[in-house]
Amino acid sequence: MIIFINDIPVRILKTNEKPDSGHVNHVIDASAEPLTQSKLIHHVWISNVGVSDFDLLLSFLNSKVPTSLLSLFISVADYEGIKAYLRSKFKLVKAAGGLVRKKDKFLMIYRMKKWDLPKGKKEKGEKYRQTAVREIEEECNVTVKIGKKICTTWHTYTMNKRVMIKKTRWYVMDIVDETRMKPSAEEDIEEVRWMNPKEVYHALEHSYKSISYVFGQYYEMMEIKSTR
Repeated sequence: MIIFINDIPVRILKTNEKPDSGHVNHVIDASAEPLTQSKLIHHVWISNVGVSDFDLLLSFLNSKVPTSLLSLFISVADYEGIKAYLRSKFKLVKAAGGLVRKKDKFLMIYRMKKWDLPKGKKEKGEKYRQTAVREIEEECNVTVKIGKKICTTWHTYTMNKRVMIKKTRWYVMDIVDETRMKPSAEEDIEEVRWMNPKEVYHALEHSYKSISYVFGQYYEMMEIKSTR
């Protein structure tokens, strides 16, 4: 499970799981030493994390104090217990979005001074796939055909002083009709643009890490597909 907290990727691992080799530069055993914010430097793996440790780490990640942490791996003994804790601490918001393709180009939107992918909240009674299609069509004024699921992302944010966690399911989509394509001003979207892979690479420097993660998962999916 991966959660983006203050745009920092936090991967929650089960006890028998480890980060891939070369992905961490600092290892901490929460059962053997105290956790402090000053130890969270660059790419960190913390083992033996309990609920109280996790709560402390959340306070560090949500602190306004600048941090040099780039990514965090957390190994927990009670995986289901941590998930239950997250459900109790945050209000869950369900959403869906899409990576829309046109040959070798991808559809990106510019909103809140960031490049993003179109997505939106799931309405009552909707299935995730229905939400994804509706949101893309509403935000970009295009018609799309939905394909396979890419991944699920989780990210936290605060709204009206309440902490929220958004679960977003992402799908591959192909463009069907773009003749009326334009950004939805009601959704605060300033621009809708087709980008080739090189342009996407530069756009992701001014985006969210969760969006980079979606692209990464998509490319992995395509690579696996090409080797079959």
